[in-house]
Amino acid sequence: MIEMTIDSIRVSVVNSQRVVILKDNEAERYLPIWIGPAEADAIAIKLQEVAVPRPLTHDLLSSMISTLGAKVVSIVVNDLQNDTFYAKINLSVNGKEIEVDSRPSDAIALAVRAKVPIYAVEEVLEKAGIVFDQETGKPIPSAQASLHEKKEVTEEELRKMSAFTEFINNLDLHDLDRGRSEDDKPK
Repeated sequence: MIEMTIDSIRVSVVNSQRVVILKDNEAERYLPIWIGPAEADAIAIKLQEVAVPRPLTHDLLSSMISTLGAKVVSIVVNDLQNDTFYAKINLSVNGKEIEVDSRPSDAIALAVRAKVPIYAVEEVLEKAGIVFDQETGKPIPSAQASLHEKKEVTEEELRKMSAFTEFINNLDLHDLDRGRSEDDKPK
């Protein structure tokens, strides 16, 4: 598993959908995940420490988990099938580890509240991650980067990435640090 951080939440110029961009903590590799507007707002509100008068759904979930004696340990983006991401919320309850199936957007919203690590499995990053072309500086899918490294990627894997191709081609990551203080920037 690869530890990730939330790099940004973006609105696609192509279709106005929200995208959370996770960044590999050890490499210049990013994982864009389409999410709904409510989940994007829930993540952004917590990241920006905006006070809300009443608990949001993910605040309620976090409170319930704690009240029931459990603790969120981590979340994992663990699968990508038919252009749909899957995640697991890892909980500790009375010394027992439990995995709960989740949408990545809900898992990430819960992770920022519980202040726990976010992970992605390597297979997901290979299918949907993006890296930068060393010569042009433009983002390219990890699977296509793998082609440059002479790793074999099937036509089916490339076809499954089609939902991300237009987004990736229009992605401008040069402004990722814009608006961050020096303390918030990755080291």
